[in-house]
Amino acid sequence: ANGEHTGRKIGSPITDLALRMLHDMTGADSSVSKCYFTRAKSGVLMKSLTIAIRNREQRVIGLLCINMNLDVPFSQIMSTFVPPETPDVGSSVNFASSVEDLVTQTLEFTIEEVNADRNVSNNAKNRQIVLNLYEKGIFDIKDAINQVADRLNISKHTVYLYIRQFKSGDFQGQDK
Repeated sequence: ANGEHTGRKIGSPITDLALRMLHDMTGADSSVSKCYFTRAKSGVLMKSLTIAIRNREQRVIGLLCINMNLDVPFSQIMSTFVPPETPDVGSSVNFASSVEDLVTQTLEFTIEEVNADRNVSNNAKNRQIVLNLYEKGIFDIKDAINQVADRLNISKHTVYLYIRQFKSGDFQGQDK
């Protein structure tokens, strides 16, 4: 509750309209008013809705009024419901023609991704590639482990070992 459009603050007295709504909602089955139009002191047209807040005994103990400023452009209203754009963070979609192609393309992209990361040492690259693929869910695809093992020139047992270590929370490959 911010009172941005109405200038009201917490503890402000009830308005005459809210008093009428309270009277209409007392004992009623509904705790929500019908939408109605009002004008703020500044003359701004608003669409409003009042909601009764009830205690366990269903007695009205407060009112919440939601006011939407209709003088604001619709695009600005809609932008409050859409997450802000984040540059170059969007996830890409891989439209592969077969499941095998999906694994191959994801594997190649992941290899490039890990090779470009200077924080990953050379002897940890395969482990990191398998971790990234595991996080992407690629090992849920049949025969993906064999494809990854062949491409990375490691045994499928090594891939399984890395996956077991990740599942146990060991991301560094140290035995517990």
